[in-house]
Amino acid sequence: MSRLPLQAVLFDMDGTLVDTERLWWAAVEQVAGRTLTEADRPEVLGRAVEHTAGWLAAATGTPAAELADALHAEFEGRVRTGIVPRPGALALLDALAHEGVPVALVTASPRAVADTVLEALGASRFAVSVTADDTESTKPAPDPYLAACRLLGADPAACVAVEDTETGVASAEAAGCAVLAVPSLAPIGAAPGRTVLASLEDVTPSTLRALLPYRLRVMTWNLWCGGTKVDDHRAKQLKVIAETGVDVVGLQETYGTAAQELAEALGWHHHRAGENLGVISRHPITETFGDPDVGFYGAAGARIRVAEGAEVDVWTVHLDYAEYGPYVRSAEHEGVRLSQMRDALGRLGDSGPVVLVGDFNTPSHLDWPDIEWPVTKAAEDAGLADSYRQAHPDPVRAPGHTWSPIHAGREDGGDGPEPQDRIDFVLHRGLRVLDSRTHVSGTPRTWPDVEDNDWPSDHAAVITTFSLGSGPGTA
Repeated sequence: MSRLPLQAVLFDMDGTLVDTERLWWAAVEQVAGRTLTEADRPEVLGRAVEHTAGWLAAATGTPAAELADALHAEFEGRVRTGIVPRPGALALLDALAHEGVPVALVTASPRAVADTVLEALGASRFAVSVTADDTESTKPAPDPYLAACRLLGADPAACVAVEDTETGVASAEAAGCAVLAVPSLAPIGAAPGRTVLASLEDVTPSTLRALLPYRLRVMTWNLWCGGTKVDDHRAKQLKVIAETGVDVVGLQETYGTAAQELAEALGWHHHRAGENLGVISRHPITETFGDPDVGFYGAAGARIRVAEGAEVDVWTVHLDYAEYGPYVRSAEHEGVRLSQMRDALGRLGDSGPVVLVGDFNTPSHLDWPDIEWPVTKAAEDAGLADSYRQAHPDPVRAPGHTWSPIHAGREDGGDGPEPQDRIDFVLHRGLRVLDSRTHVSGTPRTWPDVEDNDWPSDHAAVITTFSLGSGPGTA
Protein backbone atom coordinates (compact mmCIF):
# COMPACT_ATOMS: atom_id res chain seq x y z
CA MET A 1 0.00 0.00 0.00
CA SER A 2 1.15 3.59 -0.50
CA ARG A 3 0.09 6.96 0.77
CA LEU A 4 0.44 10.24 -1.02
CA PRO A 5 3.91 11.74 -0.52
CA LEU A 6 4.02 14.55 2.04
CA GLN A 7 4.50 17.71 -0.03
CA ALA A 8 4.15 20.30 2.73
CA VAL A 9 2.94 20.97 6.27
CA LEU A 10 0.74 24.01 6.83
CA PHE A 11 0.67 25.38 10.39
CA ASP A 12 -1.88 27.62 11.98
CA MET A 13 -0.21 30.14 14.27
CA ASP A 14 -2.32 31.23 17.23
CA GLY A 15 -2.74 28.39 19.69
CA THR A 16 -0.99 25.89 17.42
CA LEU A 17 2.64 27.00 17.13
CA VAL A 18 2.57 29.67 19.81
CA ASP A 19 0.43 30.02 22.91
CA THR A 20 -1.37 33.15 21.74
CA GLU A 21 -4.98 31.98 22.06
CA ARG A 22 -4.92 32.97 25.73
CA LEU A 23 -3.26 36.26 24.81
CA TRP A 24 -5.99 36.92 22.24
CA TRP A 25 -8.70 35.93 24.71
CA ALA A 26 -7.25 38.36 27.27
CA ALA A 27 -6.98 41.09 24.63
CA VAL A 28 -10.63 40.70 23.66
CA GLU A 29 -11.65 40.78 27.33
CA GLN A 30 -9.67 43.99 27.80
CA VAL A 31 -11.26 45.71 24.81
CA ALA A 32 -14.74 44.34 25.59
CA GLY A 33 -14.45 45.49 29.20
CA ARG A 34 -15.87 42.24 30.55
CA THR A 35 -15.01 38.63 31.27
CA LEU A 36 -15.70 36.36 28.30
CA THR A 37 -17.72 33.19 28.75
CA GLU A 38 -18.01 29.82 27.01
CA ALA A 39 -20.79 31.25 24.85
CA ASP A 40 -18.34 33.77 23.38
CA ARG A 41 -15.86 31.21 22.05
CA PRO A 42 -17.33 30.89 18.51
CA GLU A 43 -16.94 34.63 17.97
CA VAL A 44 -13.43 34.86 19.40
CA LEU A 45 -11.31 31.75 18.81
CA GLY A 46 -9.96 31.19 15.31
CA ARG A 47 -11.62 34.35 14.04
CA ALA A 48 -10.11 37.30 12.21
CA VAL A 49 -9.80 40.55 14.15
CA GLU A 50 -12.43 42.13 11.92
CA HIS A 51 -14.97 39.42 12.74
CA THR A 52 -14.56 39.81 16.49
CA ALA A 53 -14.60 43.60 16.15
CA GLY A 54 -17.88 43.42 14.24
CA TRP A 55 -19.34 41.13 16.89
CA LEU A 56 -18.32 43.52 19.67
CA ALA A 57 -19.62 46.48 17.70
CA ALA A 58 -23.07 44.89 17.43
CA ALA A 59 -23.12 44.43 21.20
CA THR A 60 -21.65 47.76 22.29
CA GLY A 61 -22.47 50.25 19.57
CA THR A 62 -18.80 51.23 19.25
CA PRO A 63 -17.67 51.49 15.60
CA ALA A 64 -16.16 48.23 14.37
CA ALA A 65 -13.11 49.98 12.87
CA GLU A 66 -12.32 51.57 16.22
CA LEU A 67 -12.65 48.23 17.99
CA ALA A 68 -10.46 46.51 15.38
CA ASP A 69 -7.69 49.04 15.93
CA ALA A 70 -7.95 48.55 19.68
CA LEU A 71 -7.86 44.75 19.34
CA HIS A 72 -4.84 44.93 17.00
CA ALA A 73 -2.91 47.12 19.41
CA GLU A 74 -3.84 45.19 22.53
CA PHE A 75 -3.04 41.78 21.03
CA GLU A 76 0.22 42.86 19.36
CA GLY A 77 1.47 44.32 22.65
CA ARG A 78 0.71 41.09 24.48
CA VAL A 79 2.39 39.01 21.73
CA ARG A 80 5.62 41.03 21.93
CA THR A 81 5.93 40.46 25.64
CA GLY A 82 4.29 37.12 26.20
CA ILE A 83 4.83 34.79 23.21
CA VAL A 84 5.51 31.16 24.18
CA PRO A 85 5.98 28.29 21.68
CA ARG A 86 3.54 25.40 22.14
CA PRO A 87 5.09 22.17 23.48
CA GLY A 88 6.74 20.20 20.70
CA ALA A 89 6.29 22.94 18.07
CA LEU A 90 9.94 23.93 17.59
CA ALA A 91 11.15 20.31 17.61
CA LEU A 92 8.63 19.42 14.89
CA LEU A 93 9.61 22.43 12.78
CA ASP A 94 13.28 21.45 13.08
CA ALA A 95 12.53 17.83 12.14
CA LEU A 96 10.60 18.90 9.04
CA ALA A 97 13.45 21.19 8.01
CA HIS A 98 15.93 18.34 8.48
CA GLU A 99 13.88 16.14 6.13
CA GLY A 100 13.39 18.92 3.59
CA VAL A 101 9.60 19.18 3.98
CA PRO A 102 8.38 22.73 3.17
CA VAL A 103 6.45 24.52 5.90
CA ALA A 104 3.89 27.33 5.62
CA LEU A 105 2.36 29.58 8.25
CA VAL A 106 -1.38 30.05 7.65
CA THR A 107 -3.07 32.40 10.06
CA ALA A 108 -6.20 34.52 10.43
CA SER A 109 -4.12 37.13 12.24
CA PRO A 110 -2.97 40.29 10.42
CA ARG A 111 0.44 40.54 8.80
CA ALA A 112 1.86 42.76 11.57
CA VAL A 113 1.14 40.15 14.25
CA ALA A 114 2.30 37.25 12.05
CA ASP A 115 5.60 38.95 11.32
CA THR A 116 6.16 39.43 15.05
CA VAL A 117 5.61 35.72 15.64
CA LEU A 118 7.76 34.76 12.63
CA GLU A 119 10.60 36.84 14.03
CA ALA A 120 10.29 35.11 17.39
CA LEU A 121 10.15 31.59 15.90
CA GLY A 122 12.69 32.22 13.15
CA ALA A 123 11.29 33.31 9.80
CA SER A 124 13.69 30.98 7.97
CA ARG A 125 11.72 28.01 9.28
CA PHE A 126 8.85 28.90 6.94
CA ALA A 127 8.88 28.81 3.15
CA VAL A 128 5.77 31.01 2.88
CA SER A 129 3.24 32.71 5.13
CA VAL A 130 -0.40 33.62 4.50
CA THR A 131 -2.22 36.06 6.77
CA ALA A 132 -5.65 37.68 6.98
CA ASP A 133 -4.27 40.49 4.81
CA ASP A 134 -3.35 38.16 1.93
CA THR A 135 -6.67 36.63 0.85
CA GLU A 136 -10.11 38.01 0.15
CA SER A 137 -11.67 35.61 2.68
CA THR A 138 -9.99 34.13 5.71
CA LYS A 139 -10.82 31.13 7.89
CA PRO A 140 -13.22 29.24 7.93
CA ALA A 141 -13.13 29.76 4.13
CA PRO A 142 -10.56 27.55 2.35
CA ASP A 143 -8.82 30.54 0.75
CA PRO A 144 -5.82 30.81 3.11
CA TYR A 145 -4.86 27.15 2.79
CA LEU A 146 -5.42 27.13 -0.95
CA ALA A 147 -3.22 30.22 -1.25
CA ALA A 148 -0.43 28.55 0.74
CA CYS A 149 -0.61 25.47 -1.47
CA ARG A 150 -0.41 27.59 -4.61
CA LEU A 151 2.63 29.44 -3.27
CA LEU A 152 4.32 26.13 -2.48
CA GLY A 153 3.23 24.43 -5.70
CA ALA A 154 1.69 21.68 -3.58
CA ASP A 155 -1.46 19.60 -3.96
CA PRO A 156 -3.71 20.16 -0.92
CA ALA A 157 -4.43 16.41 -0.83
CA ALA A 158 -0.72 15.82 -0.20
CA CYS A 159 -0.48 18.39 2.60
CA VAL A 160 -1.19 18.17 6.31
CA ALA A 161 -2.64 21.21 8.06
CA VAL A 162 -2.07 21.56 11.80
CA GLU A 163 -4.84 23.47 13.58
CA ASP A 164 -6.20 24.12 17.06
CA THR A 165 -9.76 25.42 16.45
CA GLU A 166 -12.90 24.22 14.71
CA THR A 167 -12.78 27.32 12.51
CA GLY A 168 -9.26 26.56 11.30
CA VAL A 169 -10.06 22.88 10.85
CA ALA A 170 -13.05 23.79 8.67
CA SER A 171 -10.81 26.00 6.51
CA ALA A 172 -8.17 23.32 6.01
CA GLU A 173 -10.68 20.56 5.32
CA ALA A 174 -12.55 22.73 2.82
CA ALA A 175 -9.23 23.20 1.00
CA GLY A 176 -8.79 19.42 0.78
CA CYS A 177 -5.96 18.98 3.29
CA ALA A 178 -5.53 16.21 5.81
CA VAL A 179 -5.80 17.73 9.28
CA LEU A 180 -4.01 17.21 12.57
CA ALA A 181 -6.04 18.98 15.24
CA VAL A 182 -4.32 19.88 18.51
CA PRO A 183 -6.99 21.71 20.52
CA SER A 184 -5.79 24.57 22.71
CA LEU A 185 -8.84 25.99 24.50
CA ALA A 186 -11.88 24.33 22.92
CA PRO A 187 -12.32 20.61 22.14
CA ILE A 188 -12.38 19.32 18.54
CA GLY A 189 -14.06 16.09 17.52
CA ALA A 190 -12.54 13.45 15.27
CA ALA A 191 -13.86 13.07 11.72
CA PRO A 192 -12.85 11.40 8.44
CA GLY A 193 -9.54 12.80 7.25
CA ARG A 194 -8.91 14.41 10.65
CA THR A 195 -6.75 13.22 13.55
CA VAL A 196 -6.95 14.75 17.01
CA LEU A 197 -3.95 14.70 19.38
CA ALA A 198 -3.45 16.26 22.79
CA SER A 199 -0.25 18.10 21.81
CA LEU A 200 2.56 18.32 19.27
CA GLU A 201 4.96 16.57 21.61
CA ASP A 202 6.18 13.32 20.08
CA VAL A 203 4.71 14.28 16.67
CA THR A 204 7.26 13.58 13.92
CA PRO A 205 7.29 13.92 10.12
CA SER A 206 6.44 10.21 10.02
CA THR A 207 3.37 10.90 12.16
CA LEU A 208 2.23 13.50 9.63
CA ARG A 209 2.91 11.25 6.63
CA ALA A 210 0.68 8.61 8.18
CA LEU A 211 -2.23 11.08 8.13
CA LEU A 212 -2.26 11.42 4.37
CA PRO A 213 -4.81 9.46 2.33
CA TYR A 214 -3.93 6.31 0.50
CA ARG A 215 -3.22 6.51 -3.19
CA LEU A 216 -5.02 4.08 -5.47
CA ARG A 217 -4.21 3.89 -9.18
CA VAL A 218 -6.96 2.18 -11.19
CA MET A 219 -6.77 1.16 -14.85
CA THR A 220 -9.42 0.03 -17.31
CA TRP A 221 -8.11 -2.15 -20.11
CA ASN A 222 -9.77 -4.00 -22.94
CA LEU A 223 -7.23 -6.74 -23.71
CA TRP A 224 -8.57 -7.31 -27.26
CA CYS A 225 -9.28 -11.03 -27.55
CA GLY A 226 -7.13 -11.62 -24.48
CA GLY A 227 -4.22 -9.99 -26.33
CA THR A 228 -3.89 -12.84 -28.80
CA LYS A 229 -3.66 -10.61 -31.86
CA VAL A 230 -0.14 -9.56 -30.77
CA ASP A 231 2.92 -11.80 -30.36
CA ASP A 232 4.14 -12.37 -26.77
CA HIS A 233 0.99 -10.63 -25.58
CA ARG A 234 1.10 -11.87 -21.99
CA ALA A 235 4.66 -10.65 -21.44
CA LYS A 236 3.74 -7.30 -22.97
CA GLN A 237 0.67 -7.01 -20.76
CA LEU A 238 2.77 -7.68 -17.67
CA LYS A 239 5.30 -5.07 -18.79
CA VAL A 240 2.55 -2.44 -19.14
CA ILE A 241 1.19 -3.16 -15.66
CA ALA A 242 4.65 -2.99 -14.12
CA GLU A 243 5.64 0.20 -15.93
CA THR A 244 2.45 2.09 -15.12
CA GLY A 245 2.54 1.25 -11.41
CA VAL A 246 -1.18 0.60 -11.28
CA ASP A 247 -2.80 -1.01 -8.24
CA VAL A 248 -6.04 -2.36 -9.69
CA VAL A 249 -6.99 -3.25 -13.27
CA GLY A 250 -10.53 -3.79 -14.51
CA LEU A 251 -10.27 -6.08 -17.54
CA GLN A 252 -12.50 -6.76 -20.53
CA GLU A 253 -12.04 -9.38 -23.25
CA THR A 254 -9.99 -11.62 -20.99
CA TYR A 255 -10.64 -14.77 -23.06
CA GLY A 256 -11.48 -16.40 -19.76
CA THR A 257 -8.01 -16.93 -18.30
CA ALA A 258 -6.18 -13.59 -18.55
CA ALA A 259 -7.14 -12.26 -15.12
CA GLN A 260 -5.90 -15.38 -13.35
CA GLU A 261 -2.73 -15.69 -15.42
CA LEU A 262 -1.78 -12.02 -15.00
CA ALA A 263 -2.48 -12.09 -11.27
CA GLU A 264 -0.47 -15.26 -10.70
CA ALA A 265 2.49 -13.86 -12.65
CA LEU A 266 2.36 -10.61 -10.64
CA GLY A 267 1.67 -12.24 -7.28
CA TRP A 268 -1.60 -10.30 -7.15
CA HIS A 269 -5.19 -11.12 -6.25
CA HIS A 270 -7.87 -11.65 -8.90
CA HIS A 271 -11.56 -12.13 -9.60
CA ARG A 272 -12.53 -13.92 -12.79
CA ALA A 273 -16.10 -13.49 -14.05
CA GLY A 274 -17.25 -15.51 -17.02
CA GLU A 275 -15.46 -15.57 -20.34
CA ASN A 276 -14.76 -11.87 -20.63
CA LEU A 277 -14.40 -9.93 -17.38
CA GLY A 278 -11.94 -9.81 -14.52
CA VAL A 279 -10.40 -7.64 -11.81
CA ILE A 280 -6.79 -7.95 -10.68
CA SER A 281 -5.38 -6.15 -7.65
CA ARG A 282 -2.12 -5.82 -5.76
CA HIS A 283 -4.32 -5.35 -2.65
CA PRO A 284 -6.47 -8.15 -1.17
CA ILE A 285 -9.91 -8.84 -2.62
CA THR A 286 -12.29 -9.37 0.28
CA GLU A 287 -15.59 -9.86 -1.58
CA THR A 288 -16.80 -10.34 -5.15
CA PHE A 289 -20.00 -9.14 -6.81
CA GLY A 290 -22.18 -9.93 -9.77
CA ASP A 291 -22.86 -13.14 -11.66
CA PRO A 292 -19.64 -15.23 -11.65
CA ASP A 293 -20.79 -16.78 -14.93
CA VAL A 294 -21.63 -13.47 -16.59
CA GLY A 295 -21.69 -13.60 -20.39
CA PHE A 296 -19.55 -11.68 -22.84
CA TYR A 297 -21.39 -8.46 -21.94
CA GLY A 298 -22.22 -7.42 -18.39
CA ALA A 299 -20.52 -6.35 -15.16
CA ALA A 300 -18.47 -7.85 -12.35
CA GLY A 301 -17.03 -6.33 -9.19
CA ALA A 302 -14.61 -6.87 -6.34
CA ARG A 303 -14.08 -5.18 -2.98
CA ILE A 304 -10.47 -4.09 -2.59
CA ARG A 305 -8.93 -3.64 0.86
CA VAL A 306 -6.33 -0.92 0.39
CA ALA A 307 -5.59 -0.86 4.11
CA GLU A 308 -7.35 -1.55 7.38
CA GLY A 309 -10.50 0.55 7.33
CA ALA A 310 -9.98 1.68 3.74
CA GLU A 311 -11.87 -0.31 1.11
CA VAL A 312 -13.23 0.46 -2.36
CA ASP A 313 -15.49 -1.50 -4.69
CA VAL A 314 -14.12 -1.77 -8.23
CA TRP A 315 -16.47 -2.90 -11.01
CA THR A 316 -15.61 -3.68 -14.61
CA VAL A 317 -18.21 -3.52 -17.36
CA HIS A 318 -18.33 -4.41 -21.05
CA LEU A 319 -21.25 -3.17 -23.15
CA ASP A 320 -22.46 -4.37 -26.54
CA TYR A 321 -20.59 -3.01 -29.56
CA ALA A 322 -23.36 -3.28 -32.19
CA GLU A 323 -24.94 -0.20 -33.80
CA TYR A 324 -21.92 1.92 -32.89
CA GLY A 325 -23.26 5.45 -32.62
CA PRO A 326 -20.34 7.50 -34.01
CA TYR A 327 -20.66 5.74 -37.38
CA VAL A 328 -23.96 7.54 -37.89
CA ARG A 329 -23.45 10.35 -35.36
CA SER A 330 -26.64 9.33 -33.60
CA ALA A 331 -27.74 7.97 -30.24
CA GLU A 332 -30.82 6.37 -31.75
CA HIS A 333 -29.70 2.75 -31.23
CA GLU A 334 -28.24 3.04 -27.73
CA GLY A 335 -31.06 1.07 -26.08
CA VAL A 336 -29.19 -2.23 -25.64
CA ARG A 337 -26.16 -0.56 -24.07
CA LEU A 338 -28.36 1.63 -21.90
CA SER A 339 -30.19 -1.43 -20.59
CA GLN A 340 -26.89 -3.16 -19.82
CA MET A 341 -25.59 -0.06 -18.06
CA ARG A 342 -28.73 0.29 -15.94
CA ASP A 343 -28.35 -3.33 -14.91
CA ALA A 344 -24.74 -2.66 -13.88
CA LEU A 345 -25.67 0.51 -12.01
CA GLY A 346 -28.38 -1.38 -10.15
CA ARG A 347 -25.75 -3.78 -8.80
CA LEU A 348 -23.57 -1.09 -7.22
CA GLY A 349 -23.79 -0.62 -3.49
CA ASP A 350 -25.35 2.50 -1.99
CA SER A 351 -22.51 3.37 0.36
CA GLY A 352 -18.74 3.56 0.34
CA PRO A 353 -16.42 4.51 -2.49
CA VAL A 354 -17.06 2.85 -5.86
CA VAL A 355 -15.12 2.77 -9.13
CA LEU A 356 -16.82 1.60 -12.33
CA VAL A 357 -14.48 1.04 -15.27
CA GLY A 358 -14.95 -0.47 -18.66
CA ASP A 359 -15.37 -0.48 -22.40
CA PHE A 360 -18.75 1.20 -22.88
CA ASN A 361 -18.66 1.10 -26.70
CA THR A 362 -20.31 4.51 -26.71
CA PRO A 363 -19.06 8.09 -26.46
CA SER A 364 -19.66 10.43 -23.53
CA HIS A 365 -22.30 13.14 -23.34
CA LEU A 366 -19.51 15.28 -21.83
CA ASP A 367 -17.58 15.21 -25.11
CA TRP A 368 -20.25 15.86 -27.74
CA PRO A 369 -22.01 19.24 -27.69
CA ASP A 370 -24.86 18.12 -29.95
CA ILE A 371 -25.64 14.55 -28.75
CA GLU A 372 -26.53 13.52 -25.21
CA TRP A 373 -25.27 9.95 -25.24
CA PRO A 374 -27.60 8.16 -22.79
CA VAL A 375 -25.26 5.53 -21.32
CA THR A 376 -22.81 7.95 -19.72
CA LYS A 377 -25.67 10.29 -18.79
CA ALA A 378 -27.32 7.42 -16.89
CA ALA A 379 -24.09 6.85 -14.96
CA GLU A 380 -23.89 10.54 -14.12
CA ASP A 381 -27.52 10.56 -12.99
CA ALA A 382 -26.66 7.63 -10.71
CA GLY A 383 -24.03 9.77 -8.96
CA LEU A 384 -20.90 8.58 -10.79
CA ALA A 385 -18.34 11.13 -11.94
CA ASP A 386 -16.08 10.79 -14.99
CA SER A 387 -12.55 10.88 -13.59
CA TYR A 388 -10.88 11.76 -16.89
CA ARG A 389 -13.17 14.72 -17.48
CA GLN A 390 -12.68 15.86 -13.89
CA ALA A 391 -8.94 15.99 -14.53
CA HIS A 392 -9.33 17.37 -18.09
CA PRO A 393 -12.58 19.36 -18.33
CA ASP A 394 -12.06 20.62 -21.89
CA PRO A 395 -12.74 17.86 -24.48
CA VAL A 396 -11.20 19.97 -27.24
CA ARG A 397 -7.87 20.44 -25.50
CA ALA A 398 -7.83 16.90 -24.03
CA PRO A 399 -9.99 14.58 -26.14
CA GLY A 400 -8.71 11.47 -24.32
CA HIS A 401 -9.45 9.14 -27.22
CA THR A 402 -9.29 5.45 -26.37
CA TRP A 403 -10.76 4.10 -29.61
CA SER A 404 -8.70 3.33 -31.48
CA PRO A 405 -4.90 3.54 -31.48
CA ILE A 406 -4.61 0.95 -34.27
CA HIS A 407 -7.70 1.35 -36.45
CA ALA A 408 -7.24 4.07 -39.03
CA GLY A 409 -10.04 2.85 -41.31
CA ARG A 410 -13.49 1.84 -40.17
CA GLU A 411 -13.32 -1.40 -38.22
CA ASP A 412 -16.65 -2.56 -39.63
CA GLY A 413 -15.32 -2.43 -43.16
CA GLY A 414 -17.25 0.71 -44.08
CA ASP A 415 -15.78 3.55 -46.10
CA GLY A 416 -13.83 6.33 -44.47
CA PRO A 417 -11.67 6.70 -41.36
CA GLU A 418 -12.53 5.12 -38.04
CA PRO A 419 -14.04 7.81 -35.76
CA GLN A 420 -11.59 8.42 -32.95
CA ASP A 421 -13.44 8.75 -29.66
CA ARG A 422 -13.43 8.21 -25.91
CA ILE A 423 -15.35 5.01 -25.13
CA ASP A 424 -13.37 3.57 -22.19
CA PHE A 425 -14.04 5.15 -18.82
CA VAL A 426 -13.04 5.22 -15.16
CA LEU A 427 -16.08 6.48 -13.29
CA HIS A 428 -16.28 6.85 -9.53
CA ARG A 429 -18.25 7.90 -6.49
CA GLY A 430 -16.80 9.00 -3.15
CA LEU A 431 -13.15 9.42 -4.16
CA ARG A 432 -10.93 12.34 -5.08
CA VAL A 433 -9.24 12.39 -8.48
CA LEU A 434 -5.56 13.30 -8.36
CA ASP A 435 -4.75 12.52 -11.98
CA SER A 436 -6.21 10.73 -14.99
CA ARG A 437 -4.67 9.90 -18.36
CA THR A 438 -4.84 7.55 -21.29
CA HIS A 439 -2.00 5.14 -21.92
CA VAL A 440 -0.55 3.37 -24.95
CA SER A 441 2.94 1.88 -25.08
CA GLY A 442 5.11 2.93 -27.99
CA THR A 443 3.67 3.83 -31.38
CA PRO A 444 1.50 0.91 -32.51
CA ARG A 445 1.30 0.02 -36.16
CA THR A 446 -2.19 0.08 -37.61
CA TRP A 447 -4.38 -2.87 -38.43
CA PRO A 448 -3.71 -5.46 -39.80
CA ASP A 449 0.08 -5.24 -39.25
CA VAL A 450 -0.10 -5.49 -35.45
CA GLU A 451 1.73 -8.72 -34.53
CA ASP A 452 4.90 -6.94 -33.40
CA ASN A 453 3.24 -4.04 -31.58
CA ASP A 454 4.45 -3.30 -28.07
CA TRP A 455 0.88 -2.34 -27.23
CA PRO A 456 -1.17 -5.56 -27.14
CA SER A 457 -4.64 -4.02 -27.53
CA ASP A 458 -6.86 -2.10 -29.94
CA HIS A 459 -8.00 0.24 -27.14
CA ALA A 460 -6.00 2.76 -25.17
CA ALA A 461 -6.14 2.19 -21.43
CA VAL A 462 -7.32 4.82 -18.96
CA ILE A 463 -5.45 5.21 -15.67
CA THR A 464 -6.83 7.31 -12.82
CA THR A 465 -5.06 8.01 -9.55
CA PHE A 466 -7.41 8.49 -6.61
CA SER A 467 -6.91 9.48 -3.00
CA LEU A 468 -8.69 7.23 -0.53
CA GLY A 469 -9.06 8.30 3.08
CA SER A 470 -8.22 6.08 6.03
CA GLY A 471 -10.64 7.49 8.58
CA PRO A 472 -10.18 9.57 11.76
CA GLY A 473 -7.80 9.03 14.60
CA THR A 474 -7.60 10.26 18.17
CA ALA A 475 -5.13 10.17 20.98
